[in-house]
Parts: sequence; structure tokens; C-alpha cells
Amino acid sequence: MLTYLLFVVGFGILIKGADWLVDGASSLAKRLKIPVIVIGLTIVAFGTSAPELIVNIFASAQGRTEIAIGNILGSNIFNIFLILGISAIIFPLAVKKNTVWKEIPLSLLAAVALGLMANDVLLDGATTSAITRIDGLMLLAFFIIFLWYIYGISKCEGEEEIKIKEIGVPKSLLFIGLGLVCLIFGGKWIVDGAVQLATALGVSESLIGLTIVAAGTSLPELATSAVAAYKHNADIAVGNIVGSNIFNIFLILGVSSIIRPLPFRETSNIDILMTVAASLALFAFMFIGKKKFLERWQGVFFVLVFISYITFLIIKG
Repeated sequence: MLTYLLFVVGFGILIKGADWLVDGASSLAKRLKIPVIVIGLTIVAFGTSAPELIVNIFASAQGRTEIAIGNILGSNIFNIFLILGISAIIFPLAVKKNTVWKEIPLSLLAAVALGLMANDVLLDGATTSAITRIDGLMLLAFFIIFLWYIYGISKCEGEEEIKIKEIGVPKSLLFIGLGLVCLIFGGKWIVDGAVQLATALGVSESLIGLTIVAAGTSLPELATSAVAAYKHNADIAVGNIVGSNIFNIFLILGVSSIIRPLPFRETSNIDILMTVAASLALFAFMFIGKKKFLERWQGVFFVLVFISYITFLIIKG
């Protein structure tokens, strides 16, 4: 029972730890005269992906690779089909030209690249499939290119949207320390709880990673996008999700596979196909109905697809 309790509590601690770390590090960086644009692209941008990153680091280090892969694929599916779906139902989302033609295709590229890297048996005739350390280095190379791209975009569009709350240096250091401690303990409790839960239910660790763990680590994106949609800030709602999906594959899976190569089961190809389908559907909807808008009916469609997919996963076991 203690393991299950810590599993639930771990999500709250993990998310709060990410908030404290971002607040403390951002304020300290501003006091050190680091440009706001750099803070936004590094500390703030990494903040919403910190839960997935920490959980994957622990999962990879413990050899729980099904949780590591399931967490990322599940998070990306959750992000588009459920979070963007809910956000569009709250308020139709206008999407910028750059997001339509560059960032959404890049998230699609990330999913396709992952599928190619993971399928050694199907593509190369190998005896086993895995996302290797070399694959991880390639993913990180893509991530550096993506950082360079958003750095250029941010310089063109200005810094006014990035608001950093300044706090004293001692408090900043305290926030950073508390944030790191919470991330470490929360991440470990989640991985341990996921393993225990899978064993108790007699299901695969991949299923727990794709559903419960992925949903829990995506809570920051859900909160950010839903509030942004409610406040009619469509750019933040859509950009947050698409950027998070790119971060998840290029950065988090890249780091995870460098820590330990991630064995890949062919049955997980359906989850990669769903990840690809999510980006394809989002791109297609930019030209169906009102151009460069995600409308309410499209949001409803996304949510229904997500419910159907989760139902399928549960039935499949």
C-alpha cells in the first residue's frame, strides 16, 4: 500500500518540483543578466518536460525500458488527442503559420524517425530491435537543430510573452534545491509504483507507461494549454503541445537511450503509428474547415479518438 500511495503522491511532488526548479532557476538566471530569450528557451521550456525526463531517467537506469518508451509515446498521444482536443473545445485555437508549416511537420518527423530507429528487425533483419546509444545521439542532434530554430523564431518575435518573477538569491537557491529533491523522489516513486502496479494487475509495464504514467507526467501541459485556451491565448495552447512532443522524442528519448539502450517490442509499433497519426491529423485539420484553426468539432473528434485508443489498450491488456 505504501508503494501505491507514494506512486500517487509522486506525481504531485514531481510537478511541484518542476515548478520550483523553473521559478528558482529563472529568477537566478535573470539576476545573472542572462538574456530572457535564453531563459525561455532553456529553463522555462524544459520545465514542462521535466516530469517526463526525470521519470525516464529513473526508468532507463533501472532497466524498465517499457515504461521509458511507453511514457513518451503515451505523453505525445495524450498531448495532441486529449489536451489539444479539450483546449479546442474550450475555445477554437488559431495556429500560427510557422507552427503549421514547420513545428507540426517537425513533430511528425520526430515520430517517423523514432519508428525507423526502433525497428531493426523489420528494416535490417536484425534479431532484436532497440533504440541504441547511437540512435540517442542522433535524436539529440535533431534536438540541437530544433533549439537553434526556436532561438531564431524567438528573436524575431520578441521576448515580451516570457514573464519571469524575480525573487531573492537565497530563496532562488532554496527553490532550486527543493525542486531537484522533489523531482528525484517523485520520479523514483512513480517508476517503482508503476512496476508494482503492472505486476499486481498482471499487465505489461508498457501499458502502465502508456496510460497512467503518461497522463500523470503530462499534467503540466494539460494545465498550461487548458488555461491558455480559456484565456484565448491559442498560440501558447498549441505551441506548448507541439513543442513538448518534439522535446519528448528528441531530448528525453535521446537521453534515455544514451543512459541505457531501450529494447523495442514490435507490438509497440501501434503506439508509434498512433503518435504519427496524431501529428498527421493535427496537420490535416489545419486545412479542413476554417484554415489554420483547430475548431470545436475537431477537438471533440480528437477526444473521441483518445477514448477509443485507451479503451483498445485496456482491452488488449
